[in-house]
Amino acid sequence: MHIPPNWGTFFLLMVSFIVFWFIFSRLFFSPFLNLLSEREKRFRSLNDRTEQLIKEARAADAAREQRLTAVRREALAHREAERRKVEAEAAAMFEAAKSDSHASLEAARTRIEGELKAAERELDQMGRTLAAALAERVLGRPLNGGGASN
Repeated sequence: MHIPPNWGTFFLLMVSFIVFWFIFSRLFFSPFLNLLSEREKRFRSLNDRTEQLIKEARAADAAREQRLTAVRREALAHREAERRKVEAEAAAMFEAAKSDSHASLEAARTRIEGELKAAERELDQMGRTLAAALAERVLGRPLNGGGASN
């Protein structure tokens, strides 16, 4: 048994399919596809923005490291300059103390030498006086005035 095709029903199904396709594409498919494409665009722009922010963060880190290196270098140079300054001041103070002690030593040496010469003169005088007194005792008479006065 053979059933002939019903062309009217076939065309009616085809037309209704096309109408429904058109309605569904306008009401459902197109907005949904637009929503998906918009979402994809938004994700791409967010991805691009994220990459840009990462690059900016890396550049900021590099700039911060450069500034930090410069500040460290400057601090090291300042510390070195201060150290040299303090060393120079210490050396100057040491030299001043050394020259003061040398001057004090020379003054003490001069004073001691003067005292020593005075003591030698006094001892010489005492020796002469004692020698004259001893000579007078040994001889039993006073000496001429020449021996005692020298």
